[in-house]
Amino acid sequence: MLFNSLEFPIFLAIVFGLYWLLPSDRIRMRNLLLLVASYVFYGWWDWRFLSLIFLSSLVDYVVGLHIPGSTKRKRRWLLGCSLFMNLGALGFFKYFNFFVDSFASFLESMGFQANLPTLQIILPVGISFYTFQTLSYTIDIYRKQIEPTKDILAFFAFVSFFPQLVAGPIERAKSLLPQFQIEHKFDPDSAADGARQMLWGMFKKVVIADNLAHMVEALFNDYSTLSGLGTFIGVYLFAFQIYCDFSGYSDIAIGTAKLFGFRLMRNFAYPYFSRDIGEFWRRWHISLSTWFRDYIFIPLGGSRVPKLHRIWNIIVTFTVSGFWHGANWTFVFWGLLNGLYYIPLMLMNKQKQHTDIVAAGRLLPTLRDAAAMLLTFFMVLIAWVFFRAKNLSHAFAYLGHMFSHTWLSGLECETGIAWTFLLISIEWFGREKQYGFDVSRFSTPVRWCFYLGLSLLVLFFGNFNQSEFIYFQF
Repeated sequence: MLFNSLEFPIFLAIVFGLYWLLPSDRIRMRNLLLLVASYVFYGWWDWRFLSLIFLSSLVDYVVGLHIPGSTKRKRRWLLGCSLFMNLGALGFFKYFNFFVDSFASFLESMGFQANLPTLQIILPVGISFYTFQTLSYTIDIYRKQIEPTKDILAFFAFVSFFPQLVAGPIERAKSLLPQFQIEHKFDPDSAADGARQMLWGMFKKVVIADNLAHMVEALFNDYSTLSGLGTFIGVYLFAFQIYCDFSGYSDIAIGTAKLFGFRLMRNFAYPYFSRDIGEFWRRWHISLSTWFRDYIFIPLGGSRVPKLHRIWNIIVTFTVSGFWHGANWTFVFWGLLNGLYYIPLMLMNKQKQHTDIVAAGRLLPTLRDAAAMLLTFFMVLIAWVFFRAKNLSHAFAYLGHMFSHTWLSGLECETGIAWTFLLISIEWFGREKQYGFDVSRFSTPVRWCFYLGLSLLVLFFGNFNQSEFIYFQF
């Protein structure tokens, strides 16, 4: 079920009403309701893949129970079962055909005839997200960072919690699981804040992202007829399309969770106001960036190893992150390029130099901060070309047109550019808040004027073709 579908408001109203009708001390009944609702939410897309979520949840629940108190050898074997189940399912559904096609291309490049079979595999929505979420549970138990839960309803509800099931945030058990084991009492202020954040997320998705989508599609498909300015506009618009699409989903997910008394982690923190690539990756898809940091980069040795080893750790982490996004060499190159961006900062020990909010307490940034933001944004745009392109040849050809000698353009993208400027303005003035449209600091009449204005923009300019969120394919 899509957040931007006609069915979702009806589904949400029913679940919301039933949830709060149950007494607050009936925790297991509420968890059962959320579990059933989450399975309905996911099964609305394709009920057959519910078996994958169920099996992944069951395996990790049982593994988690048996890791404590086991011998060192058995603990490793149990963790291996969890890794095999989760990564095996992810690898088969997401990467089987990619590896077959890549191997066939390699054989053909060596002069051999290759007719290797591929399968008609449907990628289960959200498999990259919920497998990482449940996998982190068993890894944390193995590391003795958390204790396993014996409450199977709470655990299954944690894995399949419908607001963040198919596109995150990727929650850790130590943060989200305990919330399924306590009483929740209705908080009108929290619910109002959740509804406000949902409205903001819907605006970003249906007004900005979905209206930019057809422009971006046309510009990337017809790049050979464009000038340098035209191709630059294409990737500029894509940068805001993917940001508004994905952060819009996160806002709706976080806001929906607030309606039920749950707190999900922040997933985006105004990444396009970053002053270097290190800050960008602390602000973009935060739940995934921290996941790779904790479960790949640090286990490899992190920054506590010699310089060459640190470079290797960075390259591996970013490349794997790129590969996580999809079975295409463009994603691998995108991850590798971001790793190369990051290495100079690491070598100069400046990867954490910007941990504050840019221009905090001021209306405008300094010239130095403004220049740093523009340079970082330009670097991100170059990387986005590889993320959006169909293949590496397409990406390099597109970049070639971006840096061509002609920069004249007759494109009619003024509307798309205007939407991005509106977004930048709102988020700049709200950058010290958890999300851009947090207008809780204003008086009630002013707040309702904002609500009405944003609602009218969604109603009149929203693209309600129920298009999927971009990150569903990952």
